[in-house]
Amino acid sequence: MTNNLESASISVEFGQRHDHELCIEEALKQAKRVCEIEGERFTDLRRQVLELIWAEHKPIKAYDLLNELSAKRRGVAPATVYRTLDFLQAQGLVHKLESLNAFMGCSHPGQKHHGHFLICESCEQVRELESNAFKQSAGLIEQENAFKIRHMTVEIFGICESCIKKC
Repeated sequence: MTNNLESASISVEFGQRHDHELCIEEALKQAKRVCEIEGERFTDLRRQVLELIWAEHKPIKAYDLLNELSAKRRGVAPATVYRTLDFLQAQGLVHKLESLNAFMGCSHPGQKHHGHFLICESCEQVRELESNAFKQSAGLIEQENAFKIRHMTVEIFGICESCIKKC
């Protein structure tokens, strides 16, 4: 993916109050721009799937997306949803959380990066983060093992500050 996209990110902290409609609007705007830069079409279906993914700041499973889409569109098949998710992943617009088998919007679209996630086991909120410590560790692993990392997802489970305060 090219790095011609200005370094914008969509930041959401655990328990942070923000204008969610503005958040979704920004994600869609950035997605359209990434697709334009890459020479890809940001179709209505791709927009709808991405909008559903950003509807909450929680991971969503493919079949839940299928159910949501089926209420809005006729004739949506599982293969259509999976192809759309593959496209959105390839463009760096969504991440797959492997341990949850679910998807969430990328808060750093258009930027080459590995996914690092903090996942609250209580409220199920997920925060994507960029960590220099993980980058440095990955670099050392590559050097020490003569290995080129192509994809890495780090998923850390715990309890967010908001949920700790509730206890």
